[in-house]
Amino acid sequence: MNRIDRLIERYADHISTPWPQGVAGIQKALFLVYPPEEERRLRAHLEELALRTRQAGYDWRLCDITHAFPEWMAAQARFRERYFRRPQLLSGYGEGQLTEFSNHLSRYLEQELESADDKTVVALCGVSTLFGLASVSRLVESVARRIKGRLVVLFPGEYDDYKFRLLDARDGWNYKSMAITCD
Repeated sequence: MNRIDRLIERYADHISTPWPQGVAGIQKALFLVYPPEEERRLRAHLEELALRTRQAGYDWRLCDITHAFPEWMAAQARFRERYFRRPQLLSGYGEGQLTEFSNHLSRYLEQELESADDKTVVALCGVSTLFGLASVSRLVESVARRIKGRLVVLFPGEYDDYKFRLLDARDGWNYKSMAITCD
């Protein structure tokens, strides 16, 4: 059994257990952690994750943010050309984070979560495209109060000793969310 198959089995076991009531939003976030080189294989199995979720009695909603940054940038008619002429304007918000883009992304994910009920898994896919632009941990924290069912973050990186590292490329952060790993 390959790593993604093991991850799917562990996810299916976890999602099929009864969901406790009255937990804080941040406790409803779940990270499926897999090696970055397995991104394409995981994406090829998204329908299987959806099927396993439905078999457990819950709805599934995929929220793919892979193209969120280019779509946001394309909509910035007023500033877009200035950004392209002087890309350094895109940095300088601290730790490489784009405040306006991060806020846009939070609002988008909040809308997705608001339209889901307490029996729905909202699966967040494409977070690797946020590297250097926005913080995954800040995004999840910013929407945690809106999670009614579960937020499942498909996370290419590492998880060790309560630390997450996106794309294995930088220092990680401590996080209170549940992690399911391949190993």
